[in-house]
Amino acid sequence: MVGIVGGGQLARMTQPPAVALGVTLKVLAESADASAAQVIPQAPVGDHRDGEALARFAAGCDVVTFDHEHVPADLLRALEASAVAVRPGSAALAHAQDKSVMRQRLRGLGVPCPRWALVHDVAELSAFAGQVGWPVVLKTPRGGYDGKGVWLVDGPDDAASWFATGPGQGHEGAPLLAEERVAFTRELAALVARSPSGQAAAWPVVATLQVDGVCREVVAPAPGLDPELAATATALALRIAGELDVVGVLAVELFEVDRGADGQGGSDGSGGSGGPGVLVNELAMRPHNSGHWTIDGAVTSQFEQHLRAVLDLPLGDPRARDRWSVMVNVLGGDYPDLYRSFLHVMARDPGVKVHLYGKDVRPGRKIGHVTVCGDDLDDCLARARHAADFITGTIHE
Repeated sequence: MVGIVGGGQLARMTQPPAVALGVTLKVLAESADASAAQVIPQAPVGDHRDGEALARFAAGCDVVTFDHEHVPADLLRALEASAVAVRPGSAALAHAQDKSVMRQRLRGLGVPCPRWALVHDVAELSAFAGQVGWPVVLKTPRGGYDGKGVWLVDGPDDAASWFATGPGQGHEGAPLLAEERVAFTRELAALVARSPSGQAAAWPVVATLQVDGVCREVVAPAPGLDPELAATATALALRIAGELDVVGVLAVELFEVDRGADGQGGSDGSGGSGGPGVLVNELAMRPHNSGHWTIDGAVTSQFEQHLRAVLDLPLGDPRARDRWSVMVNVLGGDYPDLYRSFLHVMARDPGVKVHLYGKDVRPGRKIGHVTVCGDDLDDCLARARHAADFITGTIHE
């Protein structure tokens, strides 16, 4: 039995491959109607911050893994001390839970990253900006996702209130992570999986489009990506997975950059001068939005691969089934009831694959995604975008 902490859409999308593999899932859900609880019979409701609830949940599980990275580290270590197989383990997951821990470790490994510093006040931020220039990206080291806990500041005055309260939340005097604003060409993601025995597999590097901090669409493989740079990005992701002892799926979000542009990232080991390169932006140690295309577009989906990895089963073939796969997220819009729009999309284009998460519709909330695969990239993009826009109510025909 595999226990998944968190009842979101990632746990929900793990159920179909679990059924195919003959694996039983159990999920620690936030509520009885959580996304995953709707499709996984064993879904006790509990708080991931409650050590007793975690211990009860883990009892009888062969391995415990995660739908999110928010379980307190001390509770994870307590599970490990009681001989529970936690994958990824607490030592690895710390790098996805705390951006400052991640940046410090990657710097020590010589991994190319944006230039960064931990800052406690406006004076320290201004000193950092004196090195990299304004504007500067400010982040809460812990807890941010989908653009939350991130702010672009143009100068000291903009930052003053942020240090006082944070963007809608206090940070109680903890340092903030300041990063240079990277002049990137586009955003990429390298998705890999690794098992406890050290076997690893990698999907094609993809291009991602972020709008207001939220992933809007993914194209696999990244169009026009230099094969050498794709190999570099993949090798970098596999190296990070090995160095951090990640077990399961690891998503490495990357900036594609011109390494000769203002020396950006050079202090953290981007190396070289001129030509394209990559900088590591974020890490996620679980199935990831950039890998949803693999459900329909790869021989082995990220969800099946994650199960194989955490159970130390032989990993599956990660190759793409088609020349192109396009995934577009469906965000909450004008339609509270998706049934009629869903019917329209199915009738208009039977080749579109629609995945809905069983969530209440709220503006901007991820409530599903659509995927189109084929030989013509422009056709795949147009069909996937139309389907997503119709379901959300952005278009009506």
